[in-house]
Order: sequence, then C-alpha cells, then structure tokens
Amino acid sequence: MAEELVLERCDLELEANGRDHHTADLCQQKLVVRRGQPFRLTLHFEGRNYEASVDSLTFSVVTGPAPSKEAGTKARFPLSDAMEQGAWTASVVDQQDSALSLQLSAPAHAPIGLYRLSLEVSTGYQGSSFVLGHFTLLFNSWCPADAVYLDSDEERREYVLTQQGFIYQGSAKFIQSIPWNFGQFEDGILDICLMLLDVNPKFLKNGGRDCSRRGNPVYVGRVVSRMVNCNDDQGVLYGRWDNNYRDGVNPMFWIGSVDILRRWKNFGCQNVKYGQCWVFAAVACTVLRCLGIPTRVVTNYNSAHDQNSNLLIEYFRNESGEIQGNKSEMIWNFHCWVESWMTRPDLQPGYEGWQAIDPTPQEKSEGAYCCGPVPVRAIKEGDLSTKYDAPFVFAEVNADVVNWIQHKDGSMHKSINRSLVVGLKISTKSVGRDEREDITHNYKYPEGSPEEREAFRRANHLNKLANKEEAGVAMRIRVGQSMTMGSDFDVFAHITNSTSEDHTCRLLLCARTVSYNGILGPECGTKELLDLSLEPYAEKSIPLRILYEKYRDCLTESNLIKVRGLLIEPAANSYLLAERDIYLENPEIKIRVLGEPKKNRKLVAEVSLRNPLTMALEGCTFTVEGAGLTEEQKTVEIPHPVEGGQEAKVRVDLLPLHVGRHKLVVNFESDKLKSVKGFRNVIIGPP
Repeated sequence: MAEELVLERCDLELEANGRDHHTADLCQQKLVVRRGQPFRLTLHFEGRNYEASVDSLTFSVVTGPAPSKEAGTKARFPLSDAMEQGAWTASVVDQQDSALSLQLSAPAHAPIGLYRLSLEVSTGYQGSSFVLGHFTLLFNSWCPADAVYLDSDEERREYVLTQQGFIYQGSAKFIQSIPWNFGQFEDGILDICLMLLDVNPKFLKNGGRDCSRRGNPVYVGRVVSRMVNCNDDQGVLYGRWDNNYRDGVNPMFWIGSVDILRRWKNFGCQNVKYGQCWVFAAVACTVLRCLGIPTRVVTNYNSAHDQNSNLLIEYFRNESGEIQGNKSEMIWNFHCWVESWMTRPDLQPGYEGWQAIDPTPQEKSEGAYCCGPVPVRAIKEGDLSTKYDAPFVFAEVNADVVNWIQHKDGSMHKSINRSLVVGLKISTKSVGRDEREDITHNYKYPEGSPEEREAFRRANHLNKLANKEEAGVAMRIRVGQSMTMGSDFDVFAHITNSTSEDHTCRLLLCARTVSYNGILGPECGTKELLDLSLEPYAEKSIPLRILYEKYRDCLTESNLIKVRGLLIEPAANSYLLAERDIYLENPEIKIRVLGEPKKNRKLVAEVSLRNPLTMALEGCTFTVEGAGLTEEQKTVEIPHPVEGGQEAKVRVDLLPLHVGRHKLVVNFESDKLKSVKGFRNVIIGPP
C-alpha cells in the first residue's frame, strides 16, 4: 500500500499570477486573480510526489460568512484533465521530483471577494486536508465570458489599470481639468474596498446572500454607489456644500482617493469630511476599478437636480430677477458621476455597455441614497421605466428650466431665458491621452432631430415638445479677454433687436459669486439702465466692470461668478433673462524634475507658483501625491508670506521609481488662493 502523501508547502506563484492577471501591484504579499482565467500554483510534497493512479486530490474554495454550494460561495472540485467552462476546475500543468504544478480556474460568474483554498488528499483509506492559503478574486474585463468584458485592450488599460486621470470642472464655456490620483493598486486599498462591501447594510442583514450576489456587477455597482456616501450607513464620505469645512477637509483640497479611503478605515469606518460630487465620483471610480469593473468619471455641465421627476426646474424670481423661496431644485454648474461597463441580462437587449452610477447623495432610490446603474443608452432613448433611477438621470441632462417673475401684487410672468441649456459638454478623459473626450452624443440625440423628439415623446417630456415662440429681442452675456484670478475685467450684455420697431427697456445687470451647485454668494458688481432704447435691427453691448476688490473675499473655491441680465420691456410686459457662469483662471503650477529620470535613481521635483495678486499670500502649502512618495501625502508649508508677483517654490524628494510613466499631482492652497492644482508626467528610463 502506498505511503501517505504529505504536503510540505504550497507556492501561490505570486509573480507569475500577478503578471498574467494584471494584478502585479496587488500581488506583493498575497494572491489576487481575476475570474474566468486560470491561475498557477505549485504543491511541494514531502518524500514522494503525487501519483495519479493512487492519490486523489480534491480542492475546495469558500467565501463569505455562510458558504454554500447553492449560493455559489462554496465549491468542491477534483483534479481533472479538462478545464470545464463555467465551473471551478483544477488540472496538472507539470510534475517534477516532489513538486506538482497546477492551474486552477474560477468560473466567469463567481462572486468576487476573499476566498480560502483547501486541499483534501486521500491515498487508499488514508486522508488528510490542508489549507493552501487565501486569494482574492476580482472581476475580469479580459475574459469574454465575464459580465464586465471589454474587447479593447487600450480601454481595459485606461478604465481598469490606470491609476491617475482627470476630472472636469469649471463651466461649460471654460472647462477645467483637475488631475486626480485614483490609486486603486496602492497599499491596502484592495482590503479597504472589500471592507466597504462587508459593512454595507445588505451584508449586515444577510451576509451569505450578499456575498452570493457579488458575482453580479450590477449589484456591486449599486452597493458601491450607496457606500461611498454615508447618508444611511457607515459609508465613506460626508457631503457638505455650505463653505463651512473647518472641522474637516475642504472638498476642493483632495487630489486623490487613497488618503480618503485610508482615513475611513483608520478611523473605524467613521465618515471622512468632506465630499462633493467629483470627490464621491472619484472614490467610486477607485473602488470599482480596484474590484475589476471598468469605470470612468464623467462631468455634466448645467446639470439639473429634479426632485419630483416632472423634468422641470422652476425658478421664482422677484422683479429684480433674484431667486426667491425653495432652492432644493437647482441647476448645478457641473455635476460628476461615474459610468461602469457591464452587461444587463436583467434588461432588454441593447442596454449593455456603459451604465451611469451616481454616488452623490441627492435623492433616495429604493429607500437608500444611491443611484444607478442605469444604461446610458436608456437615457438617450428616453426609456424612463428602466432600472435603476432612469428619470433622475434623464432629468440631469434634459430637464427644462422655466423662470417666473413675481410682482409685488402677486401676479406672475414667464420670462424667456435662451442662455441656459441643461446637459452640455458631457466630458470624460480620453483613452490613453490626457485630453477631454466629449460623450454628450451617448446621452442625447442632436438637438432638434427627429430622434430627439421621439426620445422626448417616450419620456413624456411635454415642456420640451411644446413649440417655443421666437423672440424679436435677444440678449446674451459675453466676456472679453480671459479672466484670471486677481484681475479686474469687463463682461457685456449683448442685446439684439431683430424687429422693425423701437423698444424702450430697463436693464438690470448683476454679478454674484456662486458655488458649483448653484448656491449664490454676495454681489460683486451691478448696473441698472432705466431707459435703454433699442433701435430697429440694432445691436448693443453694455459693459459691467467686475473688480477684484469686490469679489476677492466672497469667491468660493469653485472660482465662479454668475452674471445675470434682466431686460424688461414694460410696454409689452416682457421679461428676458440671460445668465452666464464665469470661471476665473488660477495661476499655473510649474513642476520641474531636476536631473535625468532613470530607474533606481533618487529624483528631486521643484514645484513653484507665482502669486498673481497685488497682495501677499499667507499660509501657503503645497501637497504632492503620486508614485515615489513614502508618506500618505507630502505636505510642504512655506513659512513666510509670498509677496504679490513673487514665486512660491519648494523641492520634493521622490524615491527611486521603476521604468515607465508616473504622474505627480500637486495642490496649492493659501488664504487667498484656495485650491490650485497641477500635474506632471515623469517618464523614467532604464538605468
């Protein structure tokens, strides 16, 4: 009778598996593999090697708190010759001396998460079992049978593997790119993402069921959408929009997700203060990419927040054009969410592909603050019965805006505003390039096209289907030169009369600082013309001067000023409204790398910014994030004030980096320049 087969050790082949599964950065101390694709391991036995004729090897994998075969969270499978699709399998690759090389494969629909792998060995009547180790299983966009499969390698690289990117802010007329460090493969982030799944309310209620559903990216996307905000659970970020951030971090100051996720874990799942939409979206992007779901951050300009799903945002204004009353329904200057790539077997064909997921807590969905995933295609088609949350996302890009002017006697007049179109310049970072890609066409058909009308009909969007009367007098707000932080500048009310009659009007011009979510601050410039005469077929441009001394103390970190013009023609009882959001450009952060960037060589980066103001900047700090920095973030404070026109400059030591492309992301803050961001790609050559 053959002697017992005794396992000495199991080698999980971290390096080879990390390379094959695109998880090299995660496979430093533990095994991380993707489902639907074989991974290697080598069993080393004491004394003799495995003999197929006398030894029987059976493997078992379990995940979650209550593993069961029915739930798909437990499997037992023998060593076999063939790799079977859709099942856990193990087969021999090679056999030498006392080492047995195997390949194991998880089905492409297996739940993701942390697994324990065990082996049962039986020889004749003798048997023993061994725990071979633990491994983490992720979604696999390289595997055609996986629900998140993407067939472009360039897109997989961008949407799963790339750790830095851009998020778009500013305004539709001045789009600004903000560099962001997603850092999904940085130390400890994967464990934090799994922890995030394990403190979600559905897991706490029924852990076994929750784990069994983690094979479905639709389910996981919805859980992540809920857990990135903390509104009704132990989620990551606390949202705040009132410019009062003293007991936390101002949302504008974050430059990456890593610090946020680590803070959340280190403080026992206490929420991190504070987030706004792009921070929520960026953290969701980090978590979803880390778990293997292809994801990108998108920005929608002039984004509607429609509470009652009537696809209408109504503003009630006084006779000067000031908004009155309830401000819960607003047009946000911009709003960010994420899109994740997956199939939708729960929906009709054609709805696979990009799904909108919005983790910013705005409205409840099935009783919790989450939104999506909803197919972007369903939004384009106006198919509002599609789960999840199609009406809300449709309104974000398609709502109509109606302005009512309320007189002292209580009567109301509709005012025409041609300058505000909801859902413009929907933007995301291009694949493989640091440029912006406009994806508005994924959400909307061309304006005025028959397909657009059909989508509005399907969505029952009555307001957009109504015929709009043409106005003989038109007004828009124009700007002159580019407007930089610290400068005085002019804006213009540009009025055209395309009728054959004279018009006598009253013009009110007002500039106010504004947050990106539409909340107005104090006035920083006004003008009133009581009798402005418009000759037939004439054009007029009326300037409004905006002074730095007026806006400097009330400008928010969004760097935005809203200019509003109200043209009143008393004789015709008509009100014409025009608005424009103006973005003030920050000075440029310059990043120089000193010396030639080569592998295994220490580097020094010099970071500088010129003060654009006439007055000194106090309390200046540079924060740098990216590869080659040991601490969570490098923060360098400048001890002395930086005078007007002078340069603030610091040096940052970078650790030796491996060959390839790395990105440094920098944030500057001071008492008068709230948040200035810059980035630099560093290309490291061979030694």
